[in-house]
Amino acid sequence: MSVELTIDTASDVASVALSQEGALVAELTWRCPRNHSAQLLPTLQYLMQRAGVDKSDLTAIFVCVGPGSYTGLRVGMSTAKGLAFALSLPIVGVGRLEADAYQHSDYRGPICAIHRAGRGESAWAVYQGGASAWREVIPPRLTLPQDLLTEKRLKNALFCGEVSDDLAESLREALGPKTLVVGPAASVRRAATVAELAWRRLASGDTDDAASLKPIYLREAVVAPP
Repeated sequence: MSVELTIDTASDVASVALSQEGALVAELTWRCPRNHSAQLLPTLQYLMQRAGVDKSDLTAIFVCVGPGSYTGLRVGMSTAKGLAFALSLPIVGVGRLEADAYQHSDYRGPICAIHRAGRGESAWAVYQGGASAWREVIPPRLTLPQDLLTEKRLKNALFCGEVSDDLAESLREALGPKTLVVGPAASVRRAATVAELAWRRLASGDTDDAASLKPIYLREAVVAPP
């Protein structure tokens, strides 16, 4: 069996998957608040054993590169890069916001993925729906949530990810009643979505360099003095 391994530890909801040419074979998604370092490797081992997959069966490594939790991203990316180095496999990184939005790619208008980034700010990006014509409209950025209310390109958009009830109400008031906000259950990011996006890149010959691949951090980490 030839399979790809996908790792997503960008948030408190972690997800790992095995796929063949981007199509899901097996997947585990679970809540993992600040415990990625202890849970990731045992979960990967369990997933591969359950699917009857050996490390020699792996043909590529896919990984979510954020933005998101500093600790979670470091754990997931270091594991993915270590596997790519050790097994001499290609690696492909996929952004968290793109994966969040791609789950709703059947929507034909703009799709805005949002996640809470602390300090009252939100990370967000906008993509154009339609799987065959999928494209980035606004790259990932970090702003106050109210900045979304004046973005003209978000009229009649679908919003997904981490959207509070207050923000959802404000978006509908500012952008019109046709504004769609996806509920929490339909906004859970899955490794299967990351795998599908990553496979599209891999199949076109577009891969990343394991040595230089870096997480997307929209804000520099704050390091306290000793």
